[in-house]
Amino acid sequence: MPEVQINIGGRSFSVACQAGEEPFLQAAAGLLDAEASSLVSQIGRLPEARMLLMAGLMLADKTVGLEERVRVAEDELARLRSAPGPEPKRMEVPVIPDSVTETMAELAARAEALADAVEDKLAAAG
Repeated sequence: MPEVQINIGGRSFSVACQAGEEPFLQAAAGLLDAEASSLVSQIGRLPEARMLLMAGLMLADKTVGLEERVRVAEDELARLRSAPGPEPKRMEVPVIPDSVTETMAELAARAEALADAVEDKLAAAG
């Protein structure tokens, strides 16, 4: 089991951890050291146990705040996922009455007949 040297609040500690967990331990120690260093700079030298207790409580307070923010965000996400989607937009497609379709077909037939008549006259004249 590897031992890692960590520094918290200007004090050095030797801590054992599982193999491969060293980076996580160093990161956690860094957070605790930041809080402890803040305490030491504000209050001055503290007994080791008190410094660690206060730094741990400060981290716990931050953690509780973050957990609350995560809970609120998860609740909002769940609300958004369960909310019905927007109402579908209504689209109106105009319907051409049968009488207009019949009239257009009749006009097309007349135009074709006129075109045929013009072609016949041009062929006869030419």
